[in-house]
Amino acid sequence: MARLVRRSKEKVGLAPGTAVYLGEPSEEPIRITLLDYDGDRVHEETLENVEDAFAYRDSVSVSWINVDGLHEVDPIERIAGHFKLHPLTVEDIVHTGHRAKAEDYEDTLFIVLRMLSYNDHTEEVDDEQVSLVLGPHWVLSFQQHLGDVFEGVRERIRKDKGRIRRAKADYLVYSLIDAVVDQYFVVLEKLGDRVEALGERVCERADPERLEEIRQLKHELLFLRKSIWPLREVLSGIQRGETPLFDDHTLVYLRDVYDHTIQVIDTVETYRDMMAGLLDVYLTSISNRMNEVMKVLTVIATIFIPLTFVAGVYGMNFVHMPELSWKYGYFGTLGVMALLALAMLAYFKRKGWF
Repeated sequence: MARLVRRSKEKVGLAPGTAVYLGEPSEEPIRITLLDYDGDRVHEETLENVEDAFAYRDSVSVSWINVDGLHEVDPIERIAGHFKLHPLTVEDIVHTGHRAKAEDYEDTLFIVLRMLSYNDHTEEVDDEQVSLVLGPHWVLSFQQHLGDVFEGVRERIRKDKGRIRRAKADYLVYSLIDAVVDQYFVVLEKLGDRVEALGERVCERADPERLEEIRQLKHELLFLRKSIWPLREVLSGIQRGETPLFDDHTLVYLRDVYDHTIQVIDTVETYRDMMAGLLDVYLTSISNRMNEVMKVLTVIATIFIPLTFVAGVYGMNFVHMPELSWKYGYFGTLGVMALLALAMLAYFKRKGWF
């Protein structure tokens, strides 16, 4: 995030709609793929040139053009120019720090999503911006990196599963949003396992390492909430809107995705409450351990108070102290002190103080 803030300075003073890439630098070439289909056929290829995508703007079939890599702005601007995208749309596509949102430009609908995945090696949630542009018969998608959660959608198109091959482009957008939301459940399952495992470790032993794990998990859940929460408003806005690009039949499916989003948000809030409870358990364990230590020290100090008094009395060295000249005075004094200590230990044991 700090790198993104530093790179945002490059936009200062530029006109609105100026496309400047704001994101992690990359040296990989961008990749443009095409899926063009209808009820009878499907055509899939990787486009070598940006211009190869231009012919699909006026296609009667559904055309899905996907761009992997946003660090090269020129190809994106050329695609946007041919498909007549609004300049602000291009600016938002290459600015990768946006929260989920939707912009209706009448002839196109622009949607920004946060695509999440769980990295098993680093045990962290990876985040990537995905931009979708819905047109009359085409869908443009823009991703930061290679690899996504849309392979299931591609397989349904290739194998003609479900109704996607007989539906319009709005159903494809719904399918892509649904794939992103379904991935949220996978991420939540991973985080849920971590929350349960951490809860067991905190109950077994509360140490500074557990506190750092709690802090890290709370940070990831907060990040997850900030990424998912705006999507609820996006889906609600599309359902309330009057964009002609979404049929009523597709809006029914979109409401199902909305319900899934609410379920994801509720789960995130539940995990956040669990983490707050784990933090309370950790602090309580630390407090109890400190109380146990203080109790032991208090018992020891209490036992030595009368013993110190006895030692202090016989350390005054007065001349007329009969016990000083008694043959067994030293052993008698030690015996009295031992009896005092044993008597106090028995009393504390009876009271259940240790």
